[in-house]
Amino acid sequence: MARQDKGATPWLVLGLPVALGLAWVTQGSGVIEDDPERNISIPEALTMPLQVQAAYNDEQIFFRYRWPAEQAHVYHDMLRYEDGEWIRHGSSMPGPDPDGTYEDRVAMLVDDGGVPEFGRYGGYITVGDRMRFFSDSASPAEVAEHPYLGQEKGKSDVRKYLPATRRDQTDWRSVEDADVLAAQREAGYFLDLWHWRAGRSNPIGASDDQWVGEYRNSDAGTGPYTTNWDGDNDRPRWMLDPEQTGQRALRWEDVVSGEVDFDSIYYLSEENRTDFDPDHDWQDGDVIPRRLLRTPEGSRGSIAVHGQARWEDGYWDVTLVRDLDTGSPLDDKILADQGVYDIGIAVYRNATGSRWHYVSHPYSLGLGREADLQATAFSGGAPEWDDAWFDMTLFYPGQVDWPLLISQAHAGAENIAQGTPVRARHSEEQLALYGVEMEFNDAITSRWWMTLVAGLIVMLGVTLALLPGFRSTRQGDRS
Repeated sequence: MARQDKGATPWLVLGLPVALGLAWVTQGSGVIEDDPERNISIPEALTMPLQVQAAYNDEQIFFRYRWPAEQAHVYHDMLRYEDGEWIRHGSSMPGPDPDGTYEDRVAMLVDDGGVPEFGRYGGYITVGDRMRFFSDSASPAEVAEHPYLGQEKGKSDVRKYLPATRRDQTDWRSVEDADVLAAQREAGYFLDLWHWRAGRSNPIGASDDQWVGEYRNSDAGTGPYTTNWDGDNDRPRWMLDPEQTGQRALRWEDVVSGEVDFDSIYYLSEENRTDFDPDHDWQDGDVIPRRLLRTPEGSRGSIAVHGQARWEDGYWDVTLVRDLDTGSPLDDKILADQGVYDIGIAVYRNATGSRWHYVSHPYSLGLGREADLQATAFSGGAPEWDDAWFDMTLFYPGQVDWPLLISQAHAGAENIAQGTPVRARHSEEQLALYGVEMEFNDAITSRWWMTLVAGLIVMLGVTLALLPGFRSTRQGDRS
């Protein structure tokens, strides 16, 4: 019996501490934490509710969106005067802007069947290889060198694009030839993008109108804002007109207070601006918006705010309106009575932008036809919104792109190849957790291997410790 203890002890002394150490490393701390250098910021809530209504008359269609937000973020891209310099606040960054200077938004993708994958997988199909703000996003230098995106289009990042606009769906560089892209657009292979912004369009009652093909493009015409910056002199180009507004600038303490008076002047527009006065005695904390709002023109100005989009009692309530037929079939999806369409909606809140948003499953929209969301037909100039809300659950999508979903790394790739819709396979809660897991895939995989090794060491140690007990004792009896 003494010989058995002597053989087991070294294995137990060596194996158990090693195993416990590995267990502590693998289980003693988590791997889910923000990492701005890798463009990682996980929202506190992975899902959020959204309510939607739709209505149409003979000429126009209205969409009403309502979602909870602790406060309204209407400031975006502001210039603060400090120690003789104009400092920019509110550019894109991982997670919430600490000053709150990033606007709330709602965006909606619309299709008429021209992009059949969209009705099954929603916005996932627009998230391609090495998108901006992913941990492995293509560098500005790489994009600038690309013959089409960089040298012809002047782009410096990879934004939303559709799978068939690439010869290889797993390579953002493989953009189809220009004539193929043009033919795809003529055939309706693009998504219409409605894009409302609380800071860069809402104060003047406008929205932005864009489309997604080989890139996230703007419709023809001019957009609802332009840049207020004089790069040659490092100062704003315009300021508030004191004769109209009684002030030349906003105050920083008002911008970051979190309180919004929609009846006050909190933006710069063509109607309230004048040329910047460099000789004025500017004070620390003076703020001038870096965006000048202007009435959008052309196809890009097809969507307008109906009534007043406002935040009140913890909710945004936004209604947008557009002609059913805008007359721009290469920019917009033309809608009609008895039509069924596909939509997907995204919401930005809590001063976050870029990819740190919430998205919906794809849903069908019916105009006089059965669908998930049925637009109510009405006569007159504006709907009364008597019908019940259509409730959606939006989720944080994380870093999940289309190349991953169609690869062998995704267990559901075969279902996608067979055309099984995502809603039949995954709830919003599942997709949110999956999105977070993919942001930490390497760390989780590493922990999994360490846990496996720790378990094997424990099993080996216990086996070796117990092995003497199973040896035959007849040799000892003979001696």
